[in-house]
Amino acid sequence: MGVEESIVVWTDREPTLDEELRALDDEDVFEMANLGDEQTGVAGVIMISTAMGQHGPRVKYFLKPGRHQPSFSVSISAEPRVVANSLPDRDMARMAPAVIAWVEANHVMLSRFWWDGPEWMNPQVQAFIADLKRA
Repeated sequence: MGVEESIVVWTDREPTLDEELRALDDEDVFEMANLGDEQTGVAGVIMISTAMGQHGPRVKYFLKPGRHQPSFSVSISAEPRVVANSLPDRDMARMAPAVIAWVEANHVMLSRFWWDGPEWMNPQVQAFIADLKRA
């Protein structure tokens, strides 16, 4: 499968992080971290989280951090793909291949964090982040 084939975008508008956080119930528990290029090898910011919202496992990519920044999301799977986007198409097309490759290289670990991360203590979270592969 070529990169062009894997960059499929849903028609849904990607919500901002602020919109997603406001949609959560008061009892929802999740962990998140913004990872920079020094940790991922991808220019920009990849936000990883534990299960958050009604959607499946995914990471969010931002050109720069912030609750109101546009982003795109990539599914966490062996064959990741863009599932929602609010970035300009030019920026999404430029950055999606690198984010997809990073998720593909780390999908097993990212899946464990998505499902099991809320039960981890900080040393486990820090070790997990340190063990992620760079793009």
